[in-house]
Amino acid sequence: AFFVAVILLYCLDFERRSPMLFLIIFLACVFAALGAGVLGAWSDFQGLKISNIYTVVVLITFCVAYASIWLSGADHVFFPILSHLLAAVIVFGVTAVMFSFGALGAADSKLGTAFALWVGIPGLPIFLFWMALMGGVLGVAALVFKKLKPITAPKENSWIAQVQGGQSKVPYGIAIAFGGIVSFAIVGYLNVNNLSLLLMP
Repeated sequence: AFFVAVILLYCLDFERRSPMLFLIIFLACVFAALGAGVLGAWSDFQGLKISNIYTVVVLITFCVAYASIWLSGADHVFFPILSHLLAAVIVFGVTAVMFSFGALGAADSKLGTAFALWVGIPGLPIFLFWMALMGGVLGVAALVFKKLKPITAPKENSWIAQVQGGQSKVPYGIAIAFGGIVSFAIVGYLNVNNLSLLLMP
């Protein structure tokens, strides 16, 4: 997908256009990825399901963003591609093991891997920390809902309805999206100073 994005950008002659175009493409990809994460989190909350389309959007936007930044010459925005790939492999391996023990859903594993691709090795501890922290909060909330049943008429098949019905489940898509948002901010994808360098010729 990365190479396809590069070819498309070359075919569209992007390297001869204004640096502002690269900034617009990058920001569009960042917000599209975060938006897909938020929608995946909402879907998980509503019915403990995350469509693969959200993961695909996160993956494709990374490929397009990385290709456009590479063509623009603003190497400071992303880490080396091997760093991003290694982060994705690590998260996929860990979450695959968790999935095999029933501790995590397959959709959660795929979405988490896609966000790990974005943050790279330097951003991986940040992503995992905030994801785990929010996961812990959701776990505590699940226990409270299960024991106290505070919502009188939860939406059928929603997370709250299922835990109040006695099941022990956590919408980990929420934790993944939260970790993604925080790590994007800390890594610098939303840093004005970093992004302003994209406008330099």
